[in-house]
Amino acid sequence: RTPPHLIPRDCCPFVLQLGRQRHQRSPMAVTCVAGIAIAAASGLVGFVFGRQASSNDEPGTGPSFRKGPSFRKAPEGRAEVVPPPKHPEIPEGAPATAEARKRVDDEGDKVAVLALPGGKMHEIKILRPQYGDDLFLDIRDLNAKTGYFTFDPGFTCTASCASSITFIDGPKGVCLYRGYPVAELCERGEALEVAYLLLVGTLPNDEELDVFKKEVSRHMIVHTKIQAMYQNFTLNAHPMAIMVSVVGGLSCVFSELDCQDTTHRWLACTRLIAKMPVLAAMAYKTSIGQPFMYPKTKYSFAENFLQMMFATPLEEYEVNPVHAKAVEAFMILHMDHEQNASTSTVRIAGSSQANPYACIAAGIACLWGPAHGGANEAVIQMLEQIGVKENVEQFVADVKAKKDGVRLMGFGHRVYKNYDPRAKFAKVLVQQVLGDLGMQDPMLEVAMELERIALQDEYFTKRKLYPNVDFYTGIMLRAIGIPTSMFTVMFAMSRTVGWVSHWREMVSEGQMRIGRPRQIYGGIAERSFQPRRGGWSLRRRNSLGNSDSMEKVASFSQSQAQAEIRERAFGHRHSMVNIELETKQTR
Repeated sequence: RTPPHLIPRDCCPFVLQLGRQRHQRSPMAVTCVAGIAIAAASGLVGFVFGRQASSNDEPGTGPSFRKGPSFRKAPEGRAEVVPPPKHPEIPEGAPATAEARKRVDDEGDKVAVLALPGGKMHEIKILRPQYGDDLFLDIRDLNAKTGYFTFDPGFTCTASCASSITFIDGPKGVCLYRGYPVAELCERGEALEVAYLLLVGTLPNDEELDVFKKEVSRHMIVHTKIQAMYQNFTLNAHPMAIMVSVVGGLSCVFSELDCQDTTHRWLACTRLIAKMPVLAAMAYKTSIGQPFMYPKTKYSFAENFLQMMFATPLEEYEVNPVHAKAVEAFMILHMDHEQNASTSTVRIAGSSQANPYACIAAGIACLWGPAHGGANEAVIQMLEQIGVKENVEQFVADVKAKKDGVRLMGFGHRVYKNYDPRAKFAKVLVQQVLGDLGMQDPMLEVAMELERIALQDEYFTKRKLYPNVDFYTGIMLRAIGIPTSMFTVMFAMSRTVGWVSHWREMVSEGQMRIGRPRQIYGGIAERSFQPRRGGWSLRRRNSLGNSDSMEKVASFSQSQAQAEIRERAFGHRHSMVNIELETKQTR
């Protein structure tokens, strides 16, 4: 009669040992042992299916349900039930997005009037966000009431959702994570501390941060089946191609997730944050043909990544603290950036209730493009093309003349019409990193000269072309030894925090609506299909009064069919003769 969740795990080996000796016991002993064994089995089942596959079960594929109670020794020597840890949700003071949207709708007392052809007027509610000067027109009922759609390629003027994670003011050059300036978080915070902030909405205290770090550390183990996938990639495979495949493969290992369960959602987020640096380092090791290095609990999040990237089994690896700080700052800078292309991709994929690991794989694929995550790699290539500082003026002249093959990379942004606030910190950071390492990179001199000339030229300032975050981060990554092919992977590793935060926010709202943009059709009008000669056609025949039936008719003649059959039969006999001749010659 003991409740299953109160059966200690330590009694199971003892019960099993008694079970093995049951043939030596009396009938009453056998009955007692059977009762204990049943209770133990019930307790074991309750323990297995009442906990999450997180700590010792990682990287198991079992059900990832809520962690059940565990036991610890009380001062009096009695077993004390320890309640399962509660995974954080959006706390008080950081309202859920659905509530924030409701307040935004309630404040929309002003309307805009749309004049339609025929004299019809349509009122559009004006929405004002909780923070910022932007105003939005609520057109959700536009088609239902007017029959019209809107046309906005690239969604440059369209808000697809309401979110409380990141705020951007492009004209003023402001970027906030949950209300905190990104530069301050980079300068004073840790990567996992900011990750917790984006996921939960508030900064963690010391105890919460310690628990979160341990949870992430336990999830850094990668299933052996996932590791085996790397054996099938060639040495010249791009690391981003590997990442798309492997992260998508995680959905095979963790396929039991229930997106409606808050514990499952938290588990998926922490798993992805923890495993991305490991998978990224494995992708790099695969590309250079070196053995994998596994994470160690003594290292921090950034130190573990550097250790897995550059350590070898031959000797101990000493992590350079300057390199670790640079990786931490890089990750915080790139963790989130509102509704960019890859984040929107993750949201659209998640709106179909797809597996979260598959959604993140879709985001990685989108990030791979040179117009998005591959921009810092393109900046390095551009600086290498310029060569030395003396060639900058000629390069700028070629850009203004729109010379073939010459493009200015790392300048301008879809959102910012001012200096990117992340770029300001990145410029200072790269100078600090190079100074601490005692390095002088000629590429930095070229970059700073290019920035100086461009900001003084009316051609660029008139077009609001200012350096963005990708302009300087590539130089910093190169200084700490990160190869150019891994730049975008580093971006994906960092942006995963933002992706899972947006996915968790979207699913937690309970108002998921599948993404379904419309289009303006520019193709050919309806036309009838004319079957080719010798193909198949369908003919409608009216039979049995008013009933219609479809009859499939072969359009080629019977003589043509017989000729084709004879030709195939002759070809088969001819091939069999050739095989017999080759066999005789071999003998």
